[in-house]
Amino acid sequence: MLSLQVIRDQRQEVIDRLKIRQVDATELIAKIIRLDDVRRESQQQMDALNAQGNALAREIGALFQVGKAGEAKPLKEQTGELKIRSKEAEAAMEQARKELEELMILLPNLPHPSVLTGTSAEDNEIVFEEGELPDLGSAALAHWDLGKQYRIIDFALGTRIAGAGFPVYQGKGARLQRALINFFLDQALDAGYSEIQPPYLVNAASGFGTGQLPDKDGQMYHIPEEDLYLIPTAEVPVTNLYRDVILKPQDLPIRHVAYSACFRREAGSYGKDVRGLNRLHQFDKVEIVQITGPDQSYAALEEMREYVTGLLRKLEIPFRIVKLCGGDISFTAAMTYDMEVYSAAQKRWLEVSSVSNFESFQANRMKLRIREETGRMLPAHTLNGSALALPRMVAAILENNQTPEGIRVPDVLIPYAGFDLIS
Repeated sequence: MLSLQVIRDQRQEVIDRLKIRQVDATELIAKIIRLDDVRRESQQQMDALNAQGNALAREIGALFQVGKAGEAKPLKEQTGELKIRSKEAEAAMEQARKELEELMILLPNLPHPSVLTGTSAEDNEIVFEEGELPDLGSAALAHWDLGKQYRIIDFALGTRIAGAGFPVYQGKGARLQRALINFFLDQALDAGYSEIQPPYLVNAASGFGTGQLPDKDGQMYHIPEEDLYLIPTAEVPVTNLYRDVILKPQDLPIRHVAYSACFRREAGSYGKDVRGLNRLHQFDKVEIVQITGPDQSYAALEEMREYVTGLLRKLEIPFRIVKLCGGDISFTAAMTYDMEVYSAAQKRWLEVSSVSNFESFQANRMKLRIREETGRMLPAHTLNGSALALPRMVAAILENNQTPEGIRVPDVLIPYAGFDLIS
């Protein structure tokens, strides 16, 4: 959430930066400032009335002490009137505050000034590409056919059990999943991340804190009886470990890694781009999260980008890095890099990671702050990235490594999987 101070002090810059997202917030920001003016004026009025009432109360007490109860009577009537007016001012203040909060959460994060203006993925900027794209010829099979041929992924069985988007991994397919999870976790631990095993259910306050609610309400599975949500990513519970927390500069940076299953409704997702493992309702992912001071967050973003790049190199997969334009970044992000791997059979790029800096947007919602030695309070900056999401990684590994003898397992995964070929 943007701070009121930023909105008031940098009004035109906020409007201009949001236009990078194709969002014209001119009218909304004007309403926010008007409501804030009402809230401030009502607070000042209430404070002034309370001060008058307190002064009269002291005067009434002094009159009673010297036996002048008669003179105190009209003053008591005045205090009654002041209390009524104070309650009215308080009600106006609370109403303005409530309406103000409802409008504030409609504003997305400000894109970093370097983010390009754009409307969709077609306007994203390719900033790096590495690896030779394999040419497997016309006989190459897509991962859904490979999964069936080698009996490692059963989409039909998953549909029978739960519905479309819930595949069943079998035999070496299940072991490959576990190998990737353990490889990603071990790599993160070696890089200095601390492991968290988070809950898969969160409350509404946690969803609000990281920005999934109310923006992505329709994309999250909800359990009405307990008012709990299945997590769309481990980012939500891990970042919310620090909701309502005041950190010290020496606590930073905080670096966590977590494996979790992830659940997304993906309402309205149909067609060839969501076939097989390309888009699922349940999938596995290893997530990295960082919390830093404001001056360190963009260095941390580049560090996380390089870390994910290193994972892709070790898995021997052609990849590219895409910097998202304003129209394609998420509601909460200030800057995002997508890492995409090449799927040889589908002949298309598949996103397997998003690494994002949210600056203070999530921290403001969560009331996550840093207290400097001087006592000054600063909002923390939060970052997260997929390191990595498994479904499309598995798709690329299966498709790119298919041979007449079977599917070759990348060298770094052999110690984890216990086999070098799926046949």
